This record gives sequence, C-alpha cells and structure tokens, in this order.
Amino acid sequence: MRDGAKIAAAIEILETLEAQNSPVKDAVRDWGKAHRFAGSGDRAWITGLVLDALRHKSSVRHAMQDDSARSLAMGTVGRIWSMTGDEIDTLFVADDHAPEPLSDAEREGIARDISDAPLHIRGDFPEWLSASFERAFGEAAEAEGQALSSRAPVDLRVNRLKVEFERAFKDVGSKLKAANQSQLVSSGIRIAQTDPRGKAAAAESIPSYGKGWVEVQDVGSQLAALAAAPKKGMKILDYCAGAGGKTLALSALLENAGQVHAWDLDWRRLRAIWPRLKRSGTRNVQVHDGKEDKVLADFVGKMDIVFCDAPCTGTGTWRRRPDAKWRLRERALETRMGEQDTVLDRARKYVKPGGRLVYVTCSLLPEENEDRVTAMLEGSADFKTVPALEALQASGGLAEGAVELLEPCVGKHGAIQLTPNRTGTDGFYVCVME
Repeated sequence: MRDGAKIAAAIEILETLEAQNSPVKDAVRDWGKAHRFAGSGDRAWITGLVLDALRHKSSVRHAMQDDSARSLAMGTVGRIWSMTGDEIDTLFVADDHAPEPLSDAEREGIARDISDAPLHIRGDFPEWLSASFERAFGEAAEAEGQALSSRAPVDLRVNRLKVEFERAFKDVGSKLKAANQSQLVSSGIRIAQTDPRGKAAAAESIPSYGKGWVEVQDVGSQLAALAAAPKKGMKILDYCAGAGGKTLALSALLENAGQVHAWDLDWRRLRAIWPRLKRSGTRNVQVHDGKEDKVLADFVGKMDIVFCDAPCTGTGTWRRRPDAKWRLRERALETRMGEQDTVLDRARKYVKPGGRLVYVTCSLLPEENEDRVTAMLEGSADFKTVPALEALQASGGLAEGAVELLEPCVGKHGAIQLTPNRTGTDGFYVCVME
C-alpha cells in the first residue's frame, strides 16, 4: 500500500472508533480482516498512525479546530510525525485510494501554535484530571502528560534461573538490533521504539523468549518486583497476581528457593500464568484460584512478603493503551479507590510480624497512591513505611547509577513514583510497608 492509502485506512479506523467506541485493538483487527491485501508492514504503519492520533487527540483536535477523524489523522501526520502540508499532499499524488488534498484550514491547523492552550490540551489528558496531575507533578504536569503520549519501548527481563545476562543479551541483540541494557535494572534489556510507522519488535518470536531466557516486562514492573527485596527461603503471596509477570520476577529473585503463592480475585486473569511458568523453569510457584477466604485461609499472619499490585485506573499505561485514556471517567476512579482500600485491608492480614506489604499500582494519581497508603496507616498502628529506594538497593538488582536516576522519584511515605518522563518506564507507584 502507498502511504496515501494508509492514511485513508487510518481515517476509516478512527471513524469506526468514534462511531462504535470499541477498543482500538478490535477496530484495527477487524479492519485487517476486511482488507487482507494489506501486508504486516502496512498494518503496522496504519496502527502506528491510529495509536498516535489517540495519544495526541486533545492537542491535535485543538490545533486543527475540527473534531473529524480526517482532521485528526491529518493533524497527527503533520504535527506529530512532523510532515509539512506539501509533503503530505505529495503522498496523495496519483494515488486513487488516498484522501483529498489538504484544505487551507488543515494546513493552518498543522502549523498552529497552541502554547497558550489549557494544561489538559497541552498535556493530552482528560480535563477532569488536571487537578490530579498538578497535585502530582506541579509545573511538570504538562511534560508528564506529553511523555504519557509517547510510544513505549519493549522491555525484557532476563530470567537468571536459566541463563546469564550476558548470554541472553548477546542472543537478543543478534535478533533485535535496537537492544540496549537497561539503565535502571541489571536484568533488563530495552528495545527502543522510535518510529511509529515501523513494526514493533517481535520479542515473543525470538528464540530467547521461546527458551524462557527472557520475559516481556516493562522496567517499571521489574522495579516494582525488586522493591519486595526477598531473601532465599521466604514465603511470598502475590495477592493480585493477574497474568503473572511479577510472580515470575519474584520467583527468580528467590532463585527457586522459598515459595511464591499467586492468587487473584478474578481467576480468568490467571490463565496466562501457566505457559509462562512452564517456559520460565520456575519450581517454587503455587497458583491458587477460588474464593479467598477458603484458599488463602492457611496463610493468615504467615507471609514474609505480601505483594499487592492493586486494581487501578491504569493511567501509567496510557502509552500502550491510549484509547483507555479517553474512556476513563470519574466514577471509575472512585470505584478503584474503594477497591484499593478493600485490597489493602484484606492483604495486610497475611503479613506475619516483621513481614512486609508492598503496595503497587500502575497509576500516576495521588488519589490511588499516597492517599490510599495514608488512609491505611491512619487506620492502624500495625505498619510503618520503609523507604522504597532502600528496599530496591537491598534487592541487589539495580543497575549501576540507577539510584541517582531514581532519587527524584521519591515522595511521601518514602514511596517511589515512576513515570515515562522521569524514568522512561510505565507509570508505577511502589510503597513498602513493614
């Protein structure tokens, strides 16, 4: 497909999203099924444009002064992909499947200065979250919003249960040329994603992944697991285990000694954990599904570490799920806050005296993070906070120089707030209590 036709395809998908309010994955998949002539490279190019349009929807629409799908696509190509009006029109020449040439208004929109626009426009996040962003980041709120609108890299965690880092890194680098060692974690490999028009790194198709040498996991998630700082022989409860990414990381930190118990309220989220466990070579993980009061009754007051990756709004993952950014509503935040209080209240009972509770969200909002910890601590004298950065250092899993990079992320309760702007990771909040 020629580029003009790809832009037309992106417009079609954006129109579908507006009309049906369906997840972007579904809309892109359905378009691909209906247009099987499009190759994988074409689909990657089109998907990149659609995702970037969603990432920057607020600022682009404000600049273009038009809410149509066409205007959003054209504005994204011009403003985000840095193409001039003439360059865009050149793509449409002699292409019967391309859109109509740019209008004068569209050309003006591509060049329009929006530096005086409201914060939520410049930062590309929902207006009702402006106060939360300003509270969390102050003058850096715009930069944080813009970083959340960037494209996320692919991060890998080397599974030291099976292979030394150097061997895995060499093998990955031979297949994925953009691989670099993480600046934050010693077991991390980062594959940069700089061109939104290119295909994403096929990490799950390389031999290292199939052999269980590496696992796809954002560096922020890897850091969250390191904050547990477990020692050999410990008993860990991964209370909201989900698909098991942090379960595997915790197991590896124990070096197959001790025990990790993985449980989740929604058993369907645990389905992905089984093939990952088999591939990883871990032997110290037990998966529990079913009603909590029944299956976890024997663990009350006996766990050295309870790791709690609580349900949240997912604001820290907007780079990967930009459509979710615009679907988020205030009621959903209120619901999540209630769920987080419940999770903390229930998870804490499994911690033995002297044990640790690690509270994690993939959110940037203080309402889900420090406010929930504050509420828990005010309601009980049983726990005290432990500086998360000290816990990370004690884990032995930080890369050289990582402490200096993480120090600006330390906030109330000694917790760490990771963000794309600060650390180049997804947004994760990590608080350690004892």
